[in-house]
Amino acid sequence: MVKGDRAAWKASYFLKIQRLLEEYPRIFIVGADNVRSKQMQQIRVSLRGIAEILMGKNTMMNKAIRGQLSNNPALEKLLPHIKGNVGLVFSKEDPVLVRDKLLENKVAAPARAGALAPVDVIVEAQNTGMGPEKTSFFQALNISTKIAKGAIEIVSNVHLITKGDKVGASEATLLQMLDVKPFAYGLIVENIYDNGAVFAPEVLDITDEQLLSKFQLGIANVAAASLAIGYCTEASLPHTIINVFKNVLAVAVETDISFPEADTVKAFLADPSAFAVAAAPEAEAAVEETKEEVKEESEEEESDDDMGFSLFD
Repeated sequence: MVKGDRAAWKASYFLKIQRLLEEYPRIFIVGADNVRSKQMQQIRVSLRGIAEILMGKNTMMNKAIRGQLSNNPALEKLLPHIKGNVGLVFSKEDPVLVRDKLLENKVAAPARAGALAPVDVIVEAQNTGMGPEKTSFFQALNISTKIAKGAIEIVSNVHLITKGDKVGASEATLLQMLDVKPFAYGLIVENIYDNGAVFAPEVLDITDEQLLSKFQLGIANVAAASLAIGYCTEASLPHTIINVFKNVLAVAVETDISFPEADTVKAFLADPSAFAVAAAPEAEAAVEETKEEVKEESEEEESDDDMGFSLFD
């Protein structure tokens, strides 16, 4: 590439990233280790209409982002995360949708010696189909085997490689002999920029139910603290009103003060048996219903056990 062409390419690159930064509010910073050009093309096709991918040197991406800080100072939060073999995925769509699309485009790959294992590798107990002459190879890896039908059989599951460890030559050879491709490579979401905020992709796994549960727990804690120190807040106000109403009822019961709720309490205290009699029919109906269900289940079990035959038939 001649110098003039390179200058024109750089100018075009900066114009493109400027357009993307202005157009899209959401940016995924993705790791691209072990992703080949053919796989990258497949990912671009799958994201068509959903997102745009921009790859390039980190120095160029950093320079282009700094050039846009005057228009959007929040973009500075991206700079610490532009390191290593990364790219940028720009989108306006739901981040969960984009994340899932990226995860779909992974390609199975063999374990290569010297590579860092992205996941644990477990070799399952199996008949390998290899002849007895390979026994010493398995013994060198401390894998228990036996000979079954003239072939080596792995006796139990073996934790061969731990996540984060380098793959050894022997482990890589064994997996190749077993025709196992334990790893899958693709674009990995490392961080997400969304309208000025940068967060980890794990945030996308938080559901509305989890957020609501945490919010309710927080309100309960605020209410408890407010009641303990006698400081009224919106969270504690309903509990304060109920507690005050209980005190009013207690005073009304001990005096001649009358209002509907107090009259009900006084009537109950005067004759609890009347309320017990009123509740009895409902309780009896519930008990009878339970008895009927147990009876029906018992009859069904007896019918199934007999199967229409007598012991002496």
